Amino acid sequence: MSLVLESVSKVVEGQSHIYPTDLTLERGTMNVLLGPTLSGKTSLMRLMAGLDVPATGRILWEGKDVTGMRVQDRKVAMVYQQFINYPSMTVYDNIASPMKLMGMSRAEIDRRVRETAEFLQLTPMLERKPLELSGGQQQRCALARALVKDAGLVLLDEPLANLDYKLREELRAEIPRIFEESGAVFVYATTEPEEALLLGGNVATMWEGRITQFGPTPQVYRAPSDATTARVFSDPPMNFTRVLKQGNQISFGEGQSAPASGALVDLPDGTYTAGFRPDHLHLRAQGNDGLHFQCTLHVTEITGSETFVHLDHAGDRWVGLMHGVHHLEYGAPIEVWLDASHIYVFAESGDLVAPASYAAAA
Repeated sequence: MSLVLESVSKVVEGQSHIYPTDLTLERGTMNVLLGPTLSGKTSLMRLMAGLDVPATGRILWEGKDVTGMRVQDRKVAMVYQQFINYPSMTVYDNIASPMKLMGMSRAEIDRRVRETAEFLQLTPMLERKPLELSGGQQQRCALARALVKDAGLVLLDEPLANLDYKLREELRAEIPRIFEESGAVFVYATTEPEEALLLGGNVATMWEGRITQFGPTPQVYRAPSDATTARVFSDPPMNFTRVLKQGNQISFGEGQSAPASGALVDLPDGTYTAGFRPDHLHLRAQGNDGLHFQCTLHVTEITGSETFVHLDHAGDRWVGLMHGVHHLEYGAPIEVWLDASHIYVFAESGDLVAPASYAAAA
């Protein structure tokens, strides 16, 4: 069982929302669409579901061309961030509704409804109407209806955004196991890199209607194919700065340099872009091999256990993610440290030419 997209695109009023896309998703897999708002995640899922017809290309399900097939005739379930339930039905009947349409026996319907309700902590609410529930409970009801449908393709468009933190973490751990056991093709859209890493499986990073990279989630995170993918798969986005490769040295300007090592040794001399993630910046040296940079502090954001530090370095805007609470003076000079092994190097085209040495060794 597989879902195959062949040169599928979507055009609305002459504007491309999805550029020609090739993608193959296998049965029993977790596939995350990761990208910012308006990157095309929902548009691509609607094409997969059959809610929209592609402008070009075709969609194959288990080897059969289903490009023009109605969504009602496909074994597909979709859950949105904004929950959709039948307001006149009880929670029990909402969950049972797709199985009734499939003609399942009353006993089988009852078993599946109660098992799914127990898992999603909905058992005490089964006789209530959706409008008597909290927003998180309504979303769980919509999610339960998708789980019991036994669909071959399950599409979840940021389904946990309205849930409380504890339940969100529990479902992130349980959802991949459920769909792996069911053998369904599972597609999950999110804007959060951390959520993609927690869900695992495969990830397709998206930017302005294009898939920039697709592969096993840890692999894409450690070795992004280009600067755009690296920017998408980092929260806050990856920091960038221009560097010069000369002989066995990488120069960052203002006298800072690092020895070329690993894949950097074989790079031709020239100008490149260095990238590093915010959590690899530190306010103090981490060992003897760190690079230090003189920056100007713009603003700090304290989240409770961490501090986001917004910096200016020779015109480049950087963000550092520091553990702990740091009270720093706005506009003050500040020195930050970076381990050279965490630096990615990209060509002027944006393509990755040297992964971070820590990632290459992972």
